[in-house]
Amino acid sequence: MEHTLTLEIDGGEPLSDASVKAVGELCDRAEDRSGSGVVTVYVTGAPVGAWTSSLDVMLVSKWERALRRLECLPVATIAVADGDCGGTALDAFLAADIRVAILGTRLLIPRDGSSATWPGMAGYRLVQLAGAARIRRAVLFGLPIEAPDALALGIADELVGDPAQAVAAAAGLVSGLSGKQLAIQRRLLFDATSTSFEDALGPHLAACDRALRIAAGEAS
Repeated sequence: MEHTLTLEIDGGEPLSDASVKAVGELCDRAEDRSGSGVVTVYVTGAPVGAWTSSLDVMLVSKWERALRRLECLPVATIAVADGDCGGTALDAFLAADIRVAILGTRLLIPRDGSSATWPGMAGYRLVQLAGAARIRRAVLFGLPIEAPDALALGIADELVGDPAQAVAAAAGLVSGLSGKQLAIQRRLLFDATSTSFEDALGPHLAACDRALRIAAGEAS
């Protein structure tokens, strides 16, 4: 199995500078490996009560940028969700390439301490994965997404009882793949939902040219 870097995120803990730092340091270690290995993030917990009281927009921006860095790493990322997952736990889960939910998991967009659900980027990622119509009750009203529904909607890729076996199987999917090439493919995948054919053609041709040059170099 590919060497794995791991991080545990407790969504029950308030977002803090320490949360941002932990994700940043994980990304540092992953990038230092030059595209080899796998990153696995274990997430659990959801915020309750007045959990936004210590937040400000600057901290939220730092967190979202750290998540985007995790989402675009030149290595494969696996997230394993267990129990109720909201806040930072849900954010990190949705940012992974491969998302595994343990039986009994529920995904939640928490309320922001008032009468509204938290308007963070988790809602954006959920819509990108499942579509606005199928996810609106969770985003607008905070209804939990049960594990079987997450699987049916494509939010989770696997529903398992044994997370260790699932992580090993997921890591096997990316064994031997180029991390840099994976990052390029991921970027093309992200852009496909919002880019016209004409605008997408150039980046795809550039990626094809890069792959051909690498293959030619390996064959020579």
